[in-house]
Amino acid sequence: MKLLVFILNREELLEEVLEAYVEAGLPGATILDSEGLGYFLAYEVPLFAGFKEFLKGNKPYNKTILSVVKDDGAVKRLVPILDEITGGLEQPGTGVIFTMPVEWGYGFAEAHDDDEEEPRR
Repeated sequence: MKLLVFILNREELLEEVLEAYVEAGLPGATILDSEGLGYFLAYEVPLFAGFKEFLKGNKPYNKTILSVVKDDGAVKRLVPILDEITGGLEQPGTGVIFTMPVEWGYGFAEAHDDDEEEPRR
């Protein structure tokens, strides 16, 4: 298992990005509101107020999407779709995506058919 982290800098693309997750075979994710360190320092810490000039055009808030992935193929399917939606993640101000190994986890819902026995409680 891997933790897939996608930090989307363009909030207006969130709906399309979530559709891409489903299309790639990643139907489960957690979406967090987030904020970049540079923006926070420039606007919240007076000592760094001079950074505001460097941040012109950057959006103040991001969406961070977390998903535990068991299928590496889903990540490989997702990245080109995200590149198309964002105009290319290599472009500044679009977002970043990465995975990290998940050593252990508990409580992940497993998809099951209606014909299968109900899980024990």
